[in-house]
Amino acid sequence: MISLTVTAVVFGVVFLAELPDKTALAGLVLGTRYRASYVFAGVAAAFALHVVLAVAAGSVLTLLPQQIVQALTGVLFLGGAAVLLLRKGEDEEEVRKPENQSFWKVSGAGFMLILVAEFGDLTQIMTANLAARYDDPLSVGLGAVLALWAVAGLGIVGGKALMKKVPLRLITQIAALVMLALGLWSLWEAVTG
Repeated sequence: MISLTVTAVVFGVVFLAELPDKTALAGLVLGTRYRASYVFAGVAAAFALHVVLAVAAGSVLTLLPQQIVQALTGVLFLGGAAVLLLRKGEDEEEVRKPENQSFWKVSGAGFMLILVAEFGDLTQIMTANLAARYDDPLSVGLGAVLALWAVAGLGIVGGKALMKKVPLRLITQIAALVMLALGLWSLWEAVTG
């Protein structure tokens, strides 16, 4: 059974952490050059694969004693918050143009871009942490994949407008504060549990 609360928490955390990421900008670049639906299909497939891998890794962590998992996830969340706060602005990366506009060429380019760029990325690590923390792989996986798809959709369709209205720095700071709170909460539970 899927927990809407866990799904919503994971969605919020992953959405805020992914929004300022370079892949949102890469999706924006691809979306301005090619048919948005083709780009989204490839990007969505790559994000789904990353979430499956992250949830599987997080589920393995649940085999450890609960206090160790809480301490580990707390430290990783605090590290993620530090990465977000200390990260310098990221520039758009050069995207190679597929030779034609066919579905397979465009979606394949989007898939490969995200597959490579997101491997071991902060949101993939966060998803694994959340899977370990909540021990609810379906809810965590659903929340994470919906968040990543939402960011990809925003990046592909409306990224320029959003970035004009909401400063990237503010989005990054909100994501870091949420991760800081989750890290401190996890450490508190590890110490008091």
